[in-house]
Amino acid sequence: MIGPNTVLPARRTPLTLQTDDGVGLAAELALPADRDPRATIVFFHPNPVGGGSMDTHLIRKAAARLPALAGLAVLRLNTRGTSSPSGTSSGTHDHGVAERFDVAAALTAVAGLPDVWLVGWSFGTDLILMHGLAEGVRGAVLLAPTLRRAQPEHLAAWATSGKPIRCVVPELDDYVRPPEARQRFAAVPQAEVVEFPGCKHLFVGHAETALDAVVEVVAPEVATPLPREW
Repeated sequence: MIGPNTVLPARRTPLTLQTDDGVGLAAELALPADRDPRATIVFFHPNPVGGGSMDTHLIRKAAARLPALAGLAVLRLNTRGTSSPSGTSSGTHDHGVAERFDVAAALTAVAGLPDVWLVGWSFGTDLILMHGLAEGVRGAVLLAPTLRRAQPEHLAAWATSGKPIRCVVPELDDYVRPPEARQRFAAVPQAEVVEFPGCKHLFVGHAETALDAVVEVVAPEVATPLPREW
């Protein structure tokens, strides 16, 4: 049985990503142990002011499981001013503004890896909407998007790009619930809003299903639900 702390085989490399404004970001790249990755996800964490980091449970589980179960490369990082057991990033948290350099550094780190998708949770979804629309990015998966910082012009840019977006919205979310999400993401015709019944913002008890929702988009050839045993 795959439990909350199970770490499946992978090639894991701790990294320090250097941003163009001189900040060093703690990161880890996890690759499948015995094959090339079929696709790549870059995972952006919830707000560090509220304790979010690259080690928040859903992100930690993605890095621990998806290289083995889905053949994915997973890059996770602490944005500026964020500290967790996996490392401390220098700089100062800038509420999503200077974090544009963090997003750019992460994309540089995965240059050359296949089919790069951005996955964000909460604060991380705003980073993607604001700063993640770059050449080479296939699309995005937004887990519990808050839309607290992203502006209509950011949604308009994604709409124009035509790049796919899956919005996974907890039924009982603290910020944006499914009806509001459908209304606000109507500005992005290709955005898909998926409601998670009975789920709250932190995805407690719903981590496996959330990872399935990511894999369905990033690697549709992989059967889901993913195995619950190893």
